Amino acid sequence: MLTSRALLVGRLLQRAAGGHSNAVRSQIVRHGHDWSYRVNGPKPVLAARVGAQVAGGFMWWWVLWHLFHEYEHITGEFEYPDPSRWTNAELGIPTED
Repeated sequence: MLTSRALLVGRLLQRAAGGHSNAVRSQIVRHGHDWSYRVNGPKPVLAARVGAQVAGGFMWWWVLWHLFHEYEHITGEFEYPDPSRWTNAELGIPTED
């Protein structure tokens, strides 16, 4: 165990003294994407921006078209009953007797 500790201390002292001059001490930089720290990201290409606008426009057309032509999905399929024509028995109100 003392030997492993001595080797570790020896390596640390050698590094501190600058014994490894050929060692690379810089950060690895990967150029896989654009860097956008505290700035806006890269602007998408024109085709992507136009495609997104067209897809969004088509989606809103679809929603509004179906809201106008098939509004029964929201309002209900049948006519709402008139509550003034309901009887006391239907409402569960006991008789006055």
